[in-house]
Amino acid sequence: MIRLQRSMAHGGFRARSVSSYRLSHRWITPLQTTMSRLFAFAITCALLTGCAAQPPAAEHDTEAMGDQAAPAAKPPERPFPDDSLYELLVAEFALRRQAYDVTLNNYLAEAPKLRDAGVSEHTTHLAQFMQRGDAALQSAQLWVELEPDSVEANNTLAGLLAQQGRTTEALPYLVKVERETGEANFAMLLNGFDQLNESQRTELVNKLNQLAVEYPQNTRLLLAQALVHAEYKQFDMALESLDSLLTLEPEQPQALLLEARILKEQNADNPYARVEKVLQEHPDASRLRLQYARLLTGTDMDAAREQFEILSEQSPQDGELLFSLALINREVGDLDAARNYLHETIALGQRKDEAYFYLGRIAEEADEPEQAVSSYMQVGIGPEYLAASSRIGQILVAQDELSRSHTWFNEQREDVPQLREQLYGLEADILSRGGYTDKALELLTQALKETPQSTSLRYARAMLSEQQDDLAAMEKDLRILIAADPDNTTALNALGYTLADRTTRYEEALELVSRALELQPDEPAILDSMGWVLFRTGRYDEAVDYLTRAYAVFPDPEVAAHLGEALWVTGDTKNAIIIWQGAIMRDPDHPVLLKTFRRLGVSELNVAPVDDAPTTNQP
Repeated sequence: MIRLQRSMAHGGFRARSVSSYRLSHRWITPLQTTMSRLFAFAITCALLTGCAAQPPAAEHDTEAMGDQAAPAAKPPERPFPDDSLYELLVAEFALRRQAYDVTLNNYLAEAPKLRDAGVSEHTTHLAQFMQRGDAALQSAQLWVELEPDSVEANNTLAGLLAQQGRTTEALPYLVKVERETGEANFAMLLNGFDQLNESQRTELVNKLNQLAVEYPQNTRLLLAQALVHAEYKQFDMALESLDSLLTLEPEQPQALLLEARILKEQNADNPYARVEKVLQEHPDASRLRLQYARLLTGTDMDAAREQFEILSEQSPQDGELLFSLALINREVGDLDAARNYLHETIALGQRKDEAYFYLGRIAEEADEPEQAVSSYMQVGIGPEYLAASSRIGQILVAQDELSRSHTWFNEQREDVPQLREQLYGLEADILSRGGYTDKALELLTQALKETPQSTSLRYARAMLSEQQDDLAAMEKDLRILIAADPDNTTALNALGYTLADRTTRYEEALELVSRALELQPDEPAILDSMGWVLFRTGRYDEAVDYLTRAYAVFPDPEVAAHLGEALWVTGDTKNAIIIWQGAIMRDPDHPVLLKTFRRLGVSELNVAPVDDAPTTNQP
């Protein structure tokens, strides 16, 4: 059997001999010396025809020892089940091949049969590594049943229960850990506290209070109490718990920081006084100083910068600190300092892509477009890559350097073929937003010749065709998408809405949008489309219902324009104006809003009726 152990050097997991892995019974006997022989035996059987031999006898077999009984301190032996031997051997082979699902499933099946604490422990850790919460919980429960006094088993089960929000169930196991070691982490019970119902919260708080009476000087319990009080906004009670805690443990970082947050919430004169005192006495308390600095970024950037500078002096090779200092200096407007810190970060070989990206942003803010482009071009493949490429394209297109922009994107499509489709879409979007819709359409047509199965590029071309009033081309592309995927709600909705808005093909529009709504009944964009189809067919009351539902979830100006118009034609001009006024405040230049006002004879500035505008309007 093999136990998993984190290998920090290689960033993965490695097998560890079971010489350090205890089994509660001496079967699979003794695995420390026989597992390699089992592997060898299995391979030999695979090579020999009709191999019917049994695994070699285990060393130190108690039957072979005759009258020499095993020492009393050793766990009792039990015969090893033949069928379990095979399943566990399969599991170990699978583990060596990193087929973790096979390994875990076999162990989950065998653990209840073997009822061995060591096997259950092994199964629990493997399930945790694979992030199989339910399997880990199942194994841990068996582990605790078999080894009820194990601190590790109880602590593991408590953590797994807490992760699932079953905090009151987790508490007894933590209490056992506390009584055995005095080191239970009661604060873990507050993970997901906000997701508990009120009765569950009350039960947990009452039990914590009972424990606090039993352990009045337990700082972890005091911290848990303070966190609960803070969650309920009972700040005075939280501060009382924290004061008791800090009297016992004056340098407890979580308590210090929680107290500072609460005092800041209460607008205290110096909420960080106790934190600062500890840092004066212990200037090398870097973890506390880092959390303190991060707190300060929300209220006092200059003070935060001072703390990060201290941290950076203490750890000059830490690129994370230099990068934070760069962002803070950019925030306070010291662009030269920000640049210097970013260059230092790059020189250390840390966070290079992010550093180059922010050098580009700083150059743009300083109105240095060429320097910005140069910096963005240094960003490698990673999370910032597409954003940097977008900025390059936007800068060059804004300067009418279309050819240079196109050359850049062509080079990237050759160098990064896995992002070819996204780069085509990105370039087309930049051209379209820059006012070069014809060129964007040409580019998408070229892209679709190379990648005809791309749904995103075809949809993008359809939308550009609609902007160019080429409804036939738009419909052709959307019909291709729907033919390939009849459940493509985006294409169904887009085509249905356009047919209702731009043509009189209302029956087709209703059929398309109805199909989309069946697939996604709560999607606000589809609810808006259905409302608009119904409005165009004169079913105004139904239209108001759908549009109201859409606007409640997605208060977009275009939805507001539709809902306002539907209310307007039904005579509810008061609510129509209220809806429009809210939309104008968010986006005073929205084209659909302005078009609606002009069509209805409504003032664009104050949304007041003009020239006795009629209270009904035919679509």
